[in-house]
Amino acid sequence: MEKTKQNLGYVISLSVVAAIGGFLFGYDTAVISGTVQQVTQQFDLNSMQVGWFVGCALVGSILGVSIAGMLSDHFGRKKTMILSALLFSASAIGCAISSSYAGLVIYRIIGGIGIGIVSIVSPMYISEVSLPKYRGSLVSLYQLAITVGFLGAYLANFNLLRLSISGYAPAGELMGKILVTEVWRAMFGAETLPALLFFAVIFFIPESPRWLVVKHSEPKAQKILMRILRDDKEVDAQIADIRSLSNVENKSEWSLIFKPGIFRAVLIGAAIAILGQFMGVNAVLYYGPKIFQDSGLSSGDSLFYQVLVGLVNMLTTVIALLIIDKVGRKKLVYFGVTGMIISLMAIGLYFLKGQAMGLSSVYLLVFFLAYIFCCAISICAVIWVLLSEMYPNNVRGLAMSIAGFSLWIGTYLIGQLTPWVLEHLTPAGTFFIFTLMCLPYLWLIWKKVPETTGKSLEEIERMWIKK
Repeated sequence: MEKTKQNLGYVISLSVVAAIGGFLFGYDTAVISGTVQQVTQQFDLNSMQVGWFVGCALVGSILGVSIAGMLSDHFGRKKTMILSALLFSASAIGCAISSSYAGLVIYRIIGGIGIGIVSIVSPMYISEVSLPKYRGSLVSLYQLAITVGFLGAYLANFNLLRLSISGYAPAGELMGKILVTEVWRAMFGAETLPALLFFAVIFFIPESPRWLVVKHSEPKAQKILMRILRDDKEVDAQIADIRSLSNVENKSEWSLIFKPGIFRAVLIGAAIAILGQFMGVNAVLYYGPKIFQDSGLSSGDSLFYQVLVGLVNMLTTVIALLIIDKVGRKKLVYFGVTGMIISLMAIGLYFLKGQAMGLSSVYLLVFFLAYIFCCAISICAVIWVLLSEMYPNNVRGLAMSIAGFSLWIGTYLIGQLTPWVLEHLTPAGTFFIFTLMCLPYLWLIWKKVPETTGKSLEEIERMWIKK
């Protein structure tokens, strides 16, 4: 096959547009970390209400993933991404102007629905337009965008908090309320601009050619694939390959899900999705400032530490993006999760013995950054790649929704229960639990998931069907 004809630049541009959804995912997820303390004080929340304030968006995410597959399989990947952009915009504006705790929760749920939808559709779209040789790196662009969103939220939170305590006095009562007295409103509202940008640029990308073939719109698919592959024979061969697998079964999507090989892939995908959430990463992303404050830092320093966490997360994801198609999915997980286990044990021991040993908070920061490095280069980079490529074209949206549903159930439980666990089991006990949860994940990836690096989506589908 002549690789030089392929239009990699065009594929990258499509992937970047879809990855903006990942930025919104990351920002909407991480912005909560800088608002928890302020919102808690303003609305006098107890620990369970704090957990609900954090976890309500995750309920929205569960709702979002529940419908994302059906929407994307019926209406297409592009229209479903447009819907998610509208939901992000509504959430950002609504949170910024909300006058009550109940209203804030409602708008957070709306944003969560957007997160749930885009978490399925964006990586799926990138996977379906990608070239096999570069698919791991291109889908990892989505994860990179999530980390950029995390960092953007941390930087916004940090700088807006600094502005609010600097003595700055903006003109007008409303701006004073948003930027000084209730700065959490500005933290939420800053998401409006990237949400509107996402909404605008989606109109400039085509629909997924694989979805078009499944929906019997082969002339449109052929036009898009021609722009990607630049070879008539290669385009015809790929359409024929997609069509041959799409026509193997004419049953409903749910009937196909329960075929032995496909059902096994769905179960494994759901298992790695939910297990990954109990290994601590979202607890750090949501409650990092509180954890750092518990170690003796001021609120300003704790937010600065969280910025460093976000920076390491982003830069490590860049490394993962560059090596995932060379090293392979499974090796990244094997070495990365091993490093996570060591780092989590060190964090637990710090909270258990650090004060008695006279260790400064700098050691805690080093342990956290090591953990984030290992996590970002392994499970965070690999999970969306695996989920986007391990299911057949006919049921990819539905199967990813099932895996996404499991992922967000786990994320919700972590968001809701972490404050209680930190309070009742101590930080040390919490991180030792995260350590134990790494073990079944490591075994499942290494023993039950095939290596997919460099293979086409159709080749991967055949691997699962044969099992």
